[in-house]
Amino acid sequence: MELNRSYEDVLEVIIAGDSRYDRLAYHFVREGLDYTQESISKQEEGAMRHISGQELLGGMRAYALEQYGPMALTVLNEWGIERCEDFGEIVFNMVENELLAKTEEDSRDDFSGGYTFDEAFRQPFLPPEQPQPHAVQRNLSPVKDASGDRAKPSNPAQPESTDKP
Repeated sequence: MELNRSYEDVLEVIIAGDSRYDRLAYHFVREGLDYTQESISKQEEGAMRHISGQELLGGMRAYALEQYGPMALTVLNEWGIERCEDFGEIVFNMVENELLAKTEEDSRDDFSGGYTFDEAFRQPFLPPEQPQPHAVQRNLSPVKDASGDRAKPSNPAQPESTDKP
């Protein structure tokens, strides 16, 4: 990358060559990488290290849920991100344009077989499944007599009223 080209200029070049993903998807991946690095650094008592594709996927999921909650799936889809492999494509577009670095072991395949977007972004917001009680069908309607009129409920404790005094 030329030293005088800005991050935004490089994104213009990437998007011109691969228009599958919105510009905001690239910003999200960059922010998600920072989020993941900070999270891992806290867990490892301040140590900064290279992050694997699978670790990045976990961080992206957590970051998306934190930022967008139940709208995460909709937002990511709007940007063209529909599966874990899309995160890998964005990362490697950025690597190829020197916005990110990689090791010799890193590959696009690191982003395969992560999670389904439905499991990751929709299911956390669905109500828990409730066991269904055995279905018992009951007829709660009063029974009609032969004339089609509703039968009066019989209640032996209360005599029927009459017009007689």
